[in-house]
Amino acid sequence: MSDVIGLVLPFFGLIFTGFVVARLRREPLEALGWMNIFIIYVALPALFFQLLAKTPIEKLTEGSYIFGSVLSTYIVFSLMFAGSVLLSRGEIAQSTIKGLAAAYGNIGYMGPGLALLAFGEEAAVPVALIFCFENVMHFAIAPLMMALSGGEKTPPLKLAFGVARKILLHPFIIATAFGVAAAFLQFRPPLPVERLLEYLSQAAAPCALFAMGVTLALRPLKRVPTEMAPIAALKLIVHPLLCYVVLSWIGNFSEVWIFSAVLLAALPTATNVFVIAQQYGVWVERASASVLLTTCISVVTVTGLLYMITSGMLPPDLFP
Repeated sequence: MSDVIGLVLPFFGLIFTGFVVARLRREPLEALGWMNIFIIYVALPALFFQLLAKTPIEKLTEGSYIFGSVLSTYIVFSLMFAGSVLLSRGEIAQSTIKGLAAAYGNIGYMGPGLALLAFGEEAAVPVALIFCFENVMHFAIAPLMMALSGGEKTPPLKLAFGVARKILLHPFIIATAFGVAAAFLQFRPPLPVERLLEYLSQAAAPCALFAMGVTLALRPLKRVPTEMAPIAALKLIVHPLLCYVVLSWIGNFSEVWIFSAVLLAALPTATNVFVIAQQYGVWVERASASVLLTTCISVVTVTGLLYMITSGMLPPDLFP
């Protein structure tokens, strides 16, 4: 257990450090702008490119693995969405944000750093694949559902173009595409470029976690909404359990690939859910609350999951 504590303490400690510093300094949230740009447009894309470019191309085409992880995510989304629609008598916009809060994990900021720390560089490929394909789905689902709710007034063609643009121009997805191309061509950047990418990659996880802590500190929680209980249960318990069962059932994947997917599924609600809620003016404060609460609870649940993995309590395949 001490090994697991040693693994997660520095990780969550970076989030806590950002939280404390933001409380002490009281700078506005806008002050975080350039750090977020560095993380999203520079550091994390460099990390994805570096790791994928060094991966044999045959490992980058696991369609059944991608299908299994995305399927488990959208089963969770559908459960929360359907339950919310029934209770609210057809409120699609709020139900969409609730569904995303239950299914959209923090796989961008928290995922790469924690998976690589826990499982080594072999986790890079499954993390990148899950990140790209799940984000493509999230980027498409949010505007589509808002359009169905009547909250999105954009013409259908313009809406489709906007979704495609958001997907194709996302820096993580561009970096992944270049990484896959480099792996296919067996391309290696010149040594000075390689060193620069290495420096940027090393900065990705610490900066992302610190920025996340700052963001949480500057979005205070006024009260705990009743919807938080099913959202937290679905996100932190049902989602990883379902992902584990689905991937074990679909195929015989390596231990690192299975556990990387389960770990990513166990991560708390992504800060992007708050951004989407703010963009559409729907369920904004409660979306912020779901990010804060699931992040706090995940200190216990993620630590427990990693202990089960490292101690051998959790077999790598339920159906060997």
